[in-house]
Formats: sequence, structure tokens, C-alpha cells
Amino acid sequence: MMTRLETELPALPETGLARREFLIATAGVGGGLVLGFLLPRVMGPQAKHGAETSTFRTESRPFVPNAFIRVDPDGLVTLTVHKVEMGQGTFTSIPMLVAEEMDIDLAKVKLEQAPADDKKYADPILGSQVTGGSTSIRGAWKPLREAGAMARILLLTAASKQWNVPLEECTTSGGMISHGKSGKTVSYGEVAGAAALLPIPQKVQLKDPQHYRLIGTPAKRLDTPSKVNGQAKFGIDAQVPNMKIATVAASPILGGKLTSVDDSKARSIKGVVQVVKLEDAVAVVADHMWAAKQGLAALDIKWDGGRNASLDIKDIVGQLQEASNNQGRAAPGVVARSVGDFRKTFEQSKHRFEATYQVPFLSQAGLEPMNCTVHVQPDRCDIWVGTQVPTLAQAGAMTLTKLPAEKIFIHNHYIGGGFGRRLDVDFINQAVAIAKQLPYPVKVVWTREEDMQHGIYRPYYYDKLSAALDDQGKPIAWSHRVTGSSVMSRWVPQMVENGLDPDAVEGARDPLYARDNLLVEYIRQEPPGIVTGWWRGVGVTHNMFMIESFIDELAHLAKQDPLAYRLSQIDHVPRAKAVLQLAADKAGWGGALPQNQGRGLSVQFAFGSYVAQVAEVEVGKDDIRVKRVVCAVDCGTVVNPDTVVAQMEGGIIFGISGALYDQITVKQGRVEQSNFDNYRVLRMNEAPVIEVHLIRNNEAPGGVGEPGTAAVAPAIANAVFAATGKRIRTLPLVPSLMQT
Repeated sequence: MMTRLETELPALPETGLARREFLIATAGVGGGLVLGFLLPRVMGPQAKHGAETSTFRTESRPFVPNAFIRVDPDGLVTLTVHKVEMGQGTFTSIPMLVAEEMDIDLAKVKLEQAPADDKKYADPILGSQVTGGSTSIRGAWKPLREAGAMARILLLTAASKQWNVPLEECTTSGGMISHGKSGKTVSYGEVAGAAALLPIPQKVQLKDPQHYRLIGTPAKRLDTPSKVNGQAKFGIDAQVPNMKIATVAASPILGGKLTSVDDSKARSIKGVVQVVKLEDAVAVVADHMWAAKQGLAALDIKWDGGRNASLDIKDIVGQLQEASNNQGRAAPGVVARSVGDFRKTFEQSKHRFEATYQVPFLSQAGLEPMNCTVHVQPDRCDIWVGTQVPTLAQAGAMTLTKLPAEKIFIHNHYIGGGFGRRLDVDFINQAVAIAKQLPYPVKVVWTREEDMQHGIYRPYYYDKLSAALDDQGKPIAWSHRVTGSSVMSRWVPQMVENGLDPDAVEGARDPLYARDNLLVEYIRQEPPGIVTGWWRGVGVTHNMFMIESFIDELAHLAKQDPLAYRLSQIDHVPRAKAVLQLAADKAGWGGALPQNQGRGLSVQFAFGSYVAQVAEVEVGKDDIRVKRVVCAVDCGTVVNPDTVVAQMEGGIIFGISGALYDQITVKQGRVEQSNFDNYRVLRMNEAPVIEVHLIRNNEAPGGVGEPGTAAVAPAIANAVFAATGKRIRTLPLVPSLMQT
């Protein structure tokens, strides 16, 4: 969706841009100030300003950068945001950065969703227009504050010149500029036009943290009112004139193809309009969803299952095991990190320990199922969707429609559960392929069963950890062999160098506990028929389970308390030690618990944040109940503490579901799970008491969307051991416990 600003500002030629020139102020639309800023990693156009005049001019010499701050004559500040809101709070925290440095009330900031454009809106950490990886605040932290500070100094300077008073005698507050000695005041909007004509300072002074007015304070979510009163629009809420509804059935066998379909019965159902055939799916188009579903059920479809028709989950796990054991391989794997001599130290040690851990395929299972509304016309293609990757959606549509980028319009919406699933565009491409065959707009909605059984899943990992120990039971050599699919190789192949997927070994390459004689390897083993992708964290979510379970086992072997054992080995990481001690203290570590109850803990550094958790569980005959989780977080500078707490709480609930129950399994080529009855999401009555404690400091912000999920599974598994003496090395915990 094009913003009003983009349609009215001319594009400028692309040139190199010096770092100190990344902020440009220009005369804006309607006499306001338009402040553009380039996110640091991405290069773009620049503009030079000539001699300035004191009279207002309507012409402007802007450039089109990554994002814009627009100050309208009425004082409203509009921020074009390159991220999407999917419940993580970025549409509140991001404007807080700008409002802080501009000295305006948060209520005066209006947000516009950026259109699809990697050149202008690429995330500085990820390199493209992506919402994911817990990067929203980390990437926006400095450039957005600098943009706000630049806007403020230009507005302040304009007022001081108008009043002919020294700049240092002027102050700002709440979108107003004041001169104390004369008592004069003026609003930002009144001087916005004049501010746009001022020369650009070479650098700006950001606020000292001790003077923060908004950053670090709890702010009410700006998107909450519209979500409560129903005005918020998610992808599934898209309404377009003359739109039809379609639902689809893809081959139930992984990788299967459509052979034939008899649609005579479907076409006789009232409301069914058309049946569309694709290579691997059939869509029924109707006036409404119920007719489409009835029509789909009436189809007589024949599929060619292909080579995966007899595939079983045990076959996939067997392949992973063979790969991990180096059977049929010339080399043990790609070395992610090697320090000292692990093999020599391990072989010569009299105290050695090895363990193998497994985590299953997982579905993101967002509440909003896959959906996409598309209208393909000869000269344009409009797509209404909630996506984490608008430029990838645009690229897919370009390939399918043969239209240029400027003719593909992505109208992005709120996302009702992304968790990495909407980092892929398979469902969008399918909707475009269907819409190509129709003369009207169509909203394609996957049923929950279609969503669950044709997803892009978190990989299955089969990891082996080994350690040589000294006489006190502390590791003197450490090995971690990661075996699993490579998400990066499919999604961003340029990030994979010499066969090493950096995400697969995240958290394993630099373990908190191992510094000497360290060997970390990665073996890529792709599962037949299954496409793997992002979850709420991928590499970290599995590596933390492996590492924190393994270190707990080493503590038990050493006959030491798991907390004391960890603390003794992380003196070199004081921030990790601090969150671990805080979580343990708040949880009452060491206190007595009733029979069949236990405490377990974990600590990690992931996505730029340090997180520790203590889980209290009760183990019954056929279930595990998580009664309490205490979480300590050091994510550096906290922008909105309410958001941090909420993200930790949500991540913990999400992680508990995966730790206790969830797995995607395959039988005869078909995914067995189909809905929330057999792929469980934690119920409200099962949710534990969750306490989140924040450590405040002035370090750069870390991510908070995913770390909570990664930390909770090992804490629960270690608590189960404390309660029962049974060590579980394969997730999910409940089925594994029942088998022991």
C-alpha cells in the first residue's frame, strides 16, 4: 500500500551515502517537515541543500529513504514503519523512540505501514524488509532516536530564528517550543515548514538516559483499543468489492501431486462458483466460506503420493541418527567452532560423559490460519495479507504474474500469530496462482487442518553432546554435534558459508560453560518431503534444551546443586550470572517442595538478551503440570517494560506447549496432527503463575520476542528430573515420560 507521502514526493537517483549524512530534512507536503532517515546498513540516495531563506517555500528537495517522520502543520507526527505488528508491541515501542527524542506525547504519533520495498525499508540487522528474529527494537534503537533528535533540533532552531533568540534559551515539551525569558511559545506544527528549510547538522546529541521521559516507562499499547473494539484489521478481515471466498485441499501425502478431480457434485452446491486446479492442490471458490468447505468435501480427488507415500517419522529419525553417527559420510560435519584439542583431551580423560537429545518437528499453530486475498488484473496485482516479509510476497507475485514490482501492491495487515510461519510466502503464492484464473478478487483461507498438515515446520534435531571432566566434575573439554535441516539454506542461502548454517548452531557455537577444548559441528540432514522453517526461534530453541539439559546432567554427576554448579562456571559472563541468581532467589531455590514436585532452571544468552528461568512442576501418573515459572531478564535498555513482560509471558506459554505436548509426526507420508485436539496449546486452566523480573541497565537493547520460549523447555525438563529422578532427553516431555 502506497503512503500519501510516497505518491507526492519525487524519487531521487541512487548514490552512495556517508554515515553522518543519513538524516535529511526536507520541505514536506502541505508545508510540514518531512524527516527521512536511512537505516545504517542500507545505502540509498542523498540530497544536498543550497542556501536557506527565511521565507516559507512550498517546493521541496526530498529524497525517498527507508522511513519518514512527517510533522504536519497541525503538529501531528506521522511515522512510516518498516515492521509489522503481530502482537509483539512494535507499533508502540517504535514510536516511543521517536517521541522520546522529539519531546512529544506518544498520542501525537500516527503510524503508517511501509509499502514493500527492500531498498528503502530493509531492516539494518537482517538486510531486508523482515519482521522476525527479535530485531525490531534492536535495529531501530539508534537510527529512530537520531531521527527524532534531528527533527527536534530543526524545529527548535526554526523557532529560535523566528524569535531571534539564542537556541540554548529555547526548550521543548509535549510538541511545544518555549522561550522562558520572553514567555513565547509555538507548536511544532507552526514551525514545521520553516524547519524543513534549515541546514542539516552534521550530528545530533541524543538524550542522556537519566533524562528519558518515555523510554523505560510502561506505555499502553497503541493497537489495543482497535483490537478490543473490532476495528483492527487482520489479513483474514480483508474485504474487497466483488470478492469471493476460496478454500483449498493440497495433497495429503507430503510432496504429492494432483492426478484428477471430479467436481460435478461440488458444482451443484448452492454458492459454489468455480473449482480451480493447481499442480498439487484444488480450490473451491464460492460466495462464502461454508459453501466453499461443502464444495471441497464433495470433490472426488485422486492424488499421486509419489516417493513419500510410505514415509514414517521413524524413517526420518533414523536418517538423522545415521548422519549424526557419521555412517556413510566422509567427514563428521562442518566445524562451527574449534578451540584447543577436544578429541585428545576427551580420549585421555578418565571422566567422560555423552548424551543424545532430540527435539521434534513443530508447527507454529497461529490462531489466525493462513489466508490471503488477491486481485490479479492485466495491469496490476493487489494482495491483502498479514505477512512478515512483504518484499518476498511481492517477488513471488512478480514471478507468477509477470508484472513488475511497481505493479504489485502489498496491503499489509495485523498478523494474528506469526511465530515465523508468515516468514514464508507459500500460501500467498498459492493464492496468487488461484486468483490468476479468476476475473474477480478472491480470499483464500486455509482450514485449520490444511494449515496444520501442510505447514513449514521447525526442524527435527538430533544432537550429541560429549564432555571430559576434571576430578571436581567440571568440563575440561566439550563437544556438541548438531544434526538437522538447514532453514538458512532455503531461506537465505547467502548466509550459509562452507555448509554451515549459523542459525542451526546459534547458542551452541558459544556455550556459556565451555571455553577450552571446544568442538562444535553441524551436519545437515534434510528430511524427505518436509519443508522446514522458522518457529519462535529455531536454533536457540533446540540448542538451549540440549545444553541446559546436558549441564544439569553434569551437575548431577558431580553431585552438586544445579544452581551452584552453573554459577561456578560463568564468572566470565556477569550478566548471565546476574539473571541466573535473580531468578533462583525470586523462585526460592533450595526450598522444600511437596512430593512429586521439583524445580529446574536454565540460563541463556540469545538474540542479544540474557534470560534465566526457574520452573516448578508437579508430575502425575500421566501428565506434567507446570505450576510456576520465574523469569529474570537482562535485555539491556528496556523501552517498554510492559511489552518485555508480556513477551516473556507469551513466549513461556508458547514454549510450555511445545515442551510438554507438541510434535508433528508422519505416518504413511501424511502429517498425523490436524487440529488443536491432537496438537495441544496450553489451556487457560493449565497456565502457570509467571513472574518476570527485569534487570535495568543502559546497554543496547536486546530482543525479547523469542528468548522466553527457548529458556523454558530445559527448565521444565530439569524440574521433572528433580521431581522423579527420570532424565528425559527427547521432547515432548509428556509422551516421553509415559514411555519411561
